[in-house]
Amino acid sequence: QVHLMESGGGVVQPGESLTLSCAASGFTFSDYAMNWYRQAPGKERELVGFISRTDFNIHYADSVKGRFTLSRDNTKNMVYLQMNRLEPNDTGVYYCKTGRARWGAPTLDFWGPGTQVTVSS
Repeated sequence: QVHLMESGGGVVQPGESLTLSCAASGFTFSDYAMNWYRQAPGKERELVGFISRTDFNIHYADSVKGRFTLSRDNTKNMVYLQMNRLEPNDTGVYYCKTGRARWGAPTLDFWGPGTQVTVSS
């Protein structure tokens, strides 16, 4: 059974940092890219970034480029989102999601329940 669980959210002041974690289980983690999304109050869910199966290819939304860093540890089935220089516009619920599968692996479309990040002075 596929299971994703985010952690690490909280309340911080502008300019501070947070690192979010996503623990994955129930599937062959290294067979899948992983995505991070966020949803601000009253707005649609948006892609923050994705990391390929072996972290060779990492993509960031323009709004977070240079401030956020994606990484993964395939030995621990974990994916991380390090967020620096946080801004009030970064406030929202952050979700990890299964991404593109390697060729031959089944498509998975699973989301974690999300973790709240609030950036406020």
